Amino acid sequence: MSKITKLIAALLLVSLALAACSPAQQGGGGGTGNIDCMGAKSGDEISMLYQWSGVEETNLNTVLQPLVDSCGIVLKPESTRDQALLDTRVNAGTPPDVAFWNVSQLVQYQDQLKAMDELGANRESYADFFVSPGTINGRWLGLPVKADVKTIIWYSPANFEALGYTVPATWDELDALVEKMTADGNVPWSMGIESGDATGWTGSDFIQDILLVQQGPDYVMNIMNGSVPYNDAGVKQAYETYGKWATDPKYAVGGAQGTLSTGFKDAIFKPFADPPEAMMVKQSGFAGGEIAAQFPDLKQGTDYDFFIVPGAQGLQGGADWMMAFSDKPAVKALVAYLSSAEGGANWAKATFGLSPNKGAQGNYVDPALQKLGDALATTKGFTPDIGDTIPGGFGSAEWKAIVDYLNGGDLDKALSDAAAVQAEALK
Repeated sequence: MSKITKLIAALLLVSLALAACSPAQQGGGGGTGNIDCMGAKSGDEISMLYQWSGVEETNLNTVLQPLVDSCGIVLKPESTRDQALLDTRVNAGTPPDVAFWNVSQLVQYQDQLKAMDELGANRESYADFFVSPGTINGRWLGLPVKADVKTIIWYSPANFEALGYTVPATWDELDALVEKMTADGNVPWSMGIESGDATGWTGSDFIQDILLVQQGPDYVMNIMNGSVPYNDAGVKQAYETYGKWATDPKYAVGGAQGTLSTGFKDAIFKPFADPPEAMMVKQSGFAGGEIAAQFPDLKQGTDYDFFIVPGAQGLQGGADWMMAFSDKPAVKALVAYLSSAEGGANWAKATFGLSPNKGAQGNYVDPALQKLGDALATTKGFTPDIGDTIPGGFGSAEWKAIVDYLNGGDLDKALSDAAAVQAEALK
């Protein structure tokens, strides 16, 4: 073989080797598979600030690893639950590239934030009710990344089967089931709301879910924007429905005083004690972890499980939001990835809670998350917590109304007092 032939062969081998390298390895930042690096190059950094730690932080890294592998982006994360740290950095002009925080910060930092659609976010991945809260003064500033559903009721499938009870499919069926339980001598509800200075928050969650049944998600959102006052007849109806159960020892453990004095975490455990002290407890998704820790021998799906509040026309829950203070290519790549179908699927596979991204549906590996994901995919609305959303101390006023009512106070006055706080806060 001549020297020229050998040289040509060597060049050909080098060319083939380069072709086999990923774009990120070559430094071009093109991405692999379905991931678009949006012009980011290997070694580009993203500073991130979020509240997650421990297992949650590990799960986030699992979600982001395909982006890192594809584009060679270097993540510079920092975990804190102190919002003052974020405020300090934004006010000093040195914010992180992205922050995963609460929806209220989208309003607070709106002048410093980059619009998600301008960063390459895929709007089609989200239902309108997830885009709307993140849109401030006409600009889409927050990407919803993680959701938690509160509109659920925990129960023991084993106890239901032994007692001949079936999971209700409608509110009327739930009401009939409650009456059957009392006729059988069983207490239907564990409804404890004691939580120190925050006593009442679990009651407010229950009442909001009743509002979603009786009035629907638009009504709930109108309470938050002030077009429906908190002393409206629909709110009073929900309180009375709640109060019928929460104040009567036939329906709830200990009646009114039991509801007021039982810690919210202790209330979670009562349906799963041996023997059970109640048949059901309405609580958020975190209750599953509390039950598992308290009763390690119980199996989810057999000994404890949940069902969506029957008849609810929408879901109540919370969400974590990603906001961007930078529009550099690496940030665009992160936004494009998380809002893509692949990003949603990878979030689901990492078992990092629920993803508002439609791409998550069908990709959850945890049966409980898949059940919640099915509910999220078919719901007509997703409403945040009323007390968390209305500013000016309304949450505390709402809790006070519930406590006063359970203590036998005048319901009209309790609601009028809370409505006055609502009106002042939303001026």
